[in-house]
Formats: sequence, C-alpha cells, structure tokens
Amino acid sequence: MRINKIIFLYIYSIFIINKNYSQSIPDSTIKKINNLFSLWNSENSPGCSIGIVRNDSLIYSAGYGMANLEHAIPNTSKTIYHIASVSKQFTAYSIVLLARQGKLNIDDDIRKYLTWFPDMKEKITIRNLLTHTSGIRDQWYLLTISGTKVDDIITQEQIIKILSNQQDLNFKPNDQALYSNSGYTLLAEIIKNVSGKSLKQFADSAIFKPLNMQQTRYNDDYCEIVKNRSNSYSRKDSIRFSNVILNCSNVGPSGILTNITDMGKWISNFYTTKVGDKNDIELLTNSKTKLNNGEQLDYAFGIQNGNYKGLHTFSHTGGDAGFRTKVTIFPDIKMGFIVLSNLDDFPVDEKLDAMADLFIKGEEPKKIKPKKPMLDSSKTTLKYTDVLTKYMGNYIDEDGGEMSFSINHKKMYFHYYGSTNLLKLVKDTAYVLSNPNTKFHFSTTGKKDTLVNLYWPSEHKVFSKFNDVKDYSDEQLLEYVGTYYSPELNCKYKIAIKSHSLVMMSDKYDDSKIMLKGTEHLFNESYWWMNHLKVLRDDKDKINGFEVNSDRVIHLKFIKIE
Repeated sequence: MRINKIIFLYIYSIFIINKNYSQSIPDSTIKKINNLFSLWNSENSPGCSIGIVRNDSLIYSAGYGMANLEHAIPNTSKTIYHIASVSKQFTAYSIVLLARQGKLNIDDDIRKYLTWFPDMKEKITIRNLLTHTSGIRDQWYLLTISGTKVDDIITQEQIIKILSNQQDLNFKPNDQALYSNSGYTLLAEIIKNVSGKSLKQFADSAIFKPLNMQQTRYNDDYCEIVKNRSNSYSRKDSIRFSNVILNCSNVGPSGILTNITDMGKWISNFYTTKVGDKNDIELLTNSKTKLNNGEQLDYAFGIQNGNYKGLHTFSHTGGDAGFRTKVTIFPDIKMGFIVLSNLDDFPVDEKLDAMADLFIKGEEPKKIKPKKPMLDSSKTTLKYTDVLTKYMGNYIDEDGGEMSFSINHKKMYFHYYGSTNLLKLVKDTAYVLSNPNTKFHFSTTGKKDTLVNLYWPSEHKVFSKFNDVKDYSDEQLLEYVGTYYSPELNCKYKIAIKSHSLVMMSDKYDDSKIMLKGTEHLFNESYWWMNHLKVLRDDKDKINGFEVNSDRVIHLKFIKIE
C-alpha cells in the first residue's frame, strides 16, 4: 500500500505541474516530451527535471525518476539541483553588474583586487578570467595532483591557498583559451573584495531576490540543510546505483543550488530584463573577445555562443559528482530549454536538443550542399621517395598529441586519430590535399632530431619524431626511476620498475602503470590528472625532472630529487 501511495502521489504531482504550465503546448507534444525521458521515469531510477521557457513564461515543466531513491522522493519542477558549471553565468553577471555600478572595469588587472595572487610578470585581467584566457591552471587538476581526492572535503580557503602558490602560467594571457575553473573562483574573491559581500550574499541581493528566484543560492557550506535537494547518483549497472557525495564549499565556478521554476525566471531575464539592462545582457553573452593571434572566441562570460539549426544559442553545461545539467537559450525566438539531472550518465546534450527539436523544426534553414573542391591528385605521386624516408614515422608534440606519416605506392599520407589524408609535397613542405590550409614543414636539428611544424589557421605546433618501441629492457627503464617533487604543489611522486614496466606511485593513490612513447614522453594509464608527462633533461642529457602536460595543466614542473 505504501508503494502504491507513493506512485499515486508522484503521478499526481506531475499532472499538477503539466496542468499549470502546459496550456500553450498540445497534448501530442507533451506526450513526445514524456517519451524522451520515459527511460528514467521510474521509482527505481534517478532522473531529471526539465523546463521550457517562451518569452517571459515557463510554459512547461516536469520531473522524471527519483530525487532520492532511499526515501522514494520523486523529481519535480521544485526539486533543487546542484547545477555545477551552469553557475558560471551567475558569477559572470555579478561581475557585469559591479562594472555597471562603476566599482570595477572588466579590463582591470586582477592583482588590483587580489593583492595576494602571485605576480606572474604578465597582466591578467578580469576579462581573462571570464573567458578562460588567463593561463591560470585549473584548480581541480592542481588539487588532485597534490593529493586531494574528489570525495575529500574541499573548501574555498583550500583552493585559494593552492592558487596563491602558483609559480607559472599554462601560457601567456590571451594567447590561448583553455577552460579553467580557477578563474571563476578568483572572480568570486574579486566580488567579495569590491562589494564587501560574499558571492552568495551579493548574488542573492543583486540577482536572485529581484528576479524572485526564491529557491536559488550559492551553497558555500556543504553541511547546510537544503529542503527538496536532490541526491546525486552514479550508475553501477542497468538497475543499481550508488550515492555520489559532494563535500565541497567552492563557489564561483560552481556551487549554485536551484530548480526549474527559478531557472525559468533567469532565462526570462534575457528577454524581459528586470535585473540589469539590455547592454548588460549583451556584455554577458557577446564579449567579442579575440586572442592575441586575432582568433574570435565563441565563449563569452560564462556562456558559450553557438548555432543550432541556423539559430543563435547561448548555452552551458555542468557536471559535478552525479549531477549533469544544461541550459540552452535561443534569443532569436525567445525560447529556453533546461535539463537538470541527478545521474552521472544522463545524456543532457542529446535530450535537450531532442526536446528543442519539437519546437524549432520549422526554424532550420534550407541547407545548400557546398560544392566539393576539385582535388588535383595528379601531382601527388612522388618522383623520389628515398630522401623522404627519414621523415616517415611517428611524431608527438609537447602536449602528448600524436600523428604519423607514411608512403604507400609513391604517395605520402598523414595519419591522425584514425583518419588518413593524402598529402601533396612542395619541397620540404606538404599540405593536406583536401584542406590546403593544413600544412607541414619537415626539418632536422643540429642534434639530428627530426621535426615537423604543423600550421593551420591561427595555430602552430611542433612535433618530434620518436621510435615507437614496444618493449624496453629494465636497463633502459632505469634512468626514469626516482622521486620527483613539485615545489609549486609541495608533493612527491615516485617512478619505479615493477614486472619490467615503469610504475608511478603516490602515498595518496594506487600505483599507475606508465607507457613510454619514445624516450621523452610518459603516459599514465590511471592518473587522468597527469596522464602525460614530458621528460626534462640537463646539459648532460640526464633526466632531472618532468613536466605535467595534461589538458588543463601545462608545464607544471617536477624536479628529480632522488
């Protein structure tokens, strides 16, 4: 009887929600929406809550599956979710509002407000933090490398401490765009310094209360009791799930708790602006930031600019613990779509797009098939192949990216991540026949190293040739053995030989087998946070350290101390 009662209440709650918000949506469309999420609409599965906004109204919302499996509490439009990186646009808008008040300038040096941040001998601006162009290393990678596990208790103060010890940048500010949560933690600190309020207090008074977002807050205390909050889950198999605990009090890059009803009000502010004005929304969504090489960025301030079926979009996704979230706004037709899930393998991108397709099918412009360029392959046959042999083989760059070249039937090919492309050779330079903008220049150095410079629009990388040896002797592996120390993170890792293979060891983590690529690149099988290491050598060609080049952390040095 208890279970039947719960199911009845669950179905009844969804019925009430649909009745309140679906007046302008045909029953046939509602049925299609429900079918999209039917797989998760069970009392035995986590699921999601969804919302559709048109103009200034939430026209439809619903919940599927359970917010709490242990207590049989269903997901609804009122269920509170941790929205992870979707929080960034609120942090960014707080900065925009402070700029509007004249309390800061988007292009100010961050050290004007964060005097404790290390002097990197480069100007890092607030704009750099907002657009991920600062070069500051990502906090989650730094914490994990230093030995902090994802399920450890993590505070804002702990993150600030590790950021204050940074000794170098990934790259010169505005040279590249590389996603960095650290930038948004620093923005939260700037907001506190400028406004005299914590980010939680400022956003509450400047954004949430004026928009009547009554259930929305930055959660800067992981112990806080929040009514109607959804649990987060990880899938064990097709029918079993496990809890994923989120013991983190970090706000700025993440940290917002909200629900569908409140997010609908936020989306409406893009069209009928109640907080800020149209100029503020324009600044938030279209920063027009260019890199030093002139490349235009699609990422604005906590918002990704895109295009879907010919329509301009503002969007962002979030993923943290078992939460997966996405919000997409279509400003041209004044619509918005929200999917908030509490299951780690929930396909938010796929389902949000499928839901949007039910409303914007007619907006897709007619596609004109571009004419394929005429490829002149008559000049790709090589007259001489002997002089090119030294350039054939495997190449790797400092970030661990790999490619290779080969000759077959007097034609030269470029191989990259499973694709094979025919090349046309012009002296020491070759270009991809189907894409002449991608060019390779081959050369050798005084040390007889073979290099290839890869050029394509607004990008240049250098790859070094390496011998892909499958089996190394213990004697060959011995030079890598030792203890390596990071002064920046004050942590150590050891490399040893076990069962004729290199293994990386840490006091905090299980051992990870290392695979060699040539003699200068090490790949960790288990450590995602430092999966690629580039060997460093002294003047006598002896290994004296390595640097971590893994996704959001580049050139982080470890010194060989034993």
